[in-house]
Parts: sequence; structure tokens; C-alpha cells
Amino acid sequence: MSKKEHWENVFSTKKETEVSWYQTNPETSVNGILKANLQKNAKIIDIGGGDSYLTDKLIELGYTNLFLLDISENAINRIKNRLGEKSQYVTFIVSDILDFKPEEAFDFWHDRASFHFLTSKEEIKAYKAIVEKSTTEKANLFMGTFSESGPLKCSGLEITQYSESKLELIFSDTFDKTECFTENHHTPFETVQNFIFCNFKKK
Repeated sequence: MSKKEHWENVFSTKKETEVSWYQTNPETSVNGILKANLQKNAKIIDIGGGDSYLTDKLIELGYTNLFLLDISENAINRIKNRLGEKSQYVTFIVSDILDFKPEEAFDFWHDRASFHFLTSKEEIKAYKAIVEKSTTEKANLFMGTFSESGPLKCSGLEITQYSESKLELIFSDTFDKTECFTENHHTPFETVQNFIFCNFKKK
């Protein structure tokens, strides 16, 4: 099964409460975006956001220029249906992040639990190049991954665990780290996953 087939299957067979990343209030991500003091029309992209509630919350806060990228068309269709008329504030992109060739640059790049699915040096290097090319001057990069105390797999797939120093090393050519912290995510299955979140500012 290809990567795309895997995620299309997940989003066609599981309810939103049947996946480990489900959270109705993505408070950590919202706070990370609020700290950036962006204009309400700033270009904010969520990488691998699926049908998460981050987009809903940002629309509620008045942001009007949102982008949501996910490899799964089923995931995109689910959030479109949920948002209804509010979808007008979102540009939906069905793509593998490594195939993404944006025509604009983003002021805020958000990735919670997508980056850690890249497990080869080549994939990580390609992702980094896309981020560097696709962000504006002084853009923010907000990255959330499983920490070195977190799971080794997600949705049956291998992941890469990260520490603060490992994340900083990858992006330090172009981005300065402004903060990093770990946090426990409580899944709908009453398990706990430890994440590390890092916020970066483009040099």
C-alpha cells in the first residue's frame, strides 16, 4: 500500500474520534500562532493537518487566509463538509508534502505530527528545502513531533523521534529557534504520547 493509499484508507474507515491525534481544542498550536502576532490576513499553512480542528479555531479567531495541505483527499473532504461556508477562508491542497510546489510564500508554517513521518535523510532534506523556499522573510515555523520519549510508530507507520537539538540542527541554517518544550497528548484511547514543540523564526 502506498503512502497515499494508507492515509486515504485511514480517513475513509475511521471516525475522527478513532485516531490518536484527535483533539477538539488544539490549544498548543493555536497559542503558537497567536504568539507570532500575525495580521489576520497573514498566510498560514497547516501541513498534514487532515481534518483537525486547528483550521476551525483559526477561522473563529478571525484569520482569513488559511491553507491546509494533506495527502488524503478523504481528509480534505471531511473538513470541507464540517466547515461548510467557512471553507471560503481556506485553500485546500491535496498533495504529498514532498511533491508540494507552492506558488506563494507563507508567513506561518505549522506542522504537528506530519514531519516525523519522514524517516530518510533525503526526505528530511527535501522537506527542509521546501520550507525554506516557501516561507516569507521573518516567517515563523512551528514544528511538533514525537519526542524521544514518545511512540516509535503512528497509524502503523514508522516515525522519527526528535529532541530539541535534533530539530534545531535541521533548520538552523535558515531559522533561529525561539522556544522548545515537551507536552503530553492524551489520545481518545486513554494513552499518552509525548511531543516536542519548537518555534522558529526565519533569519
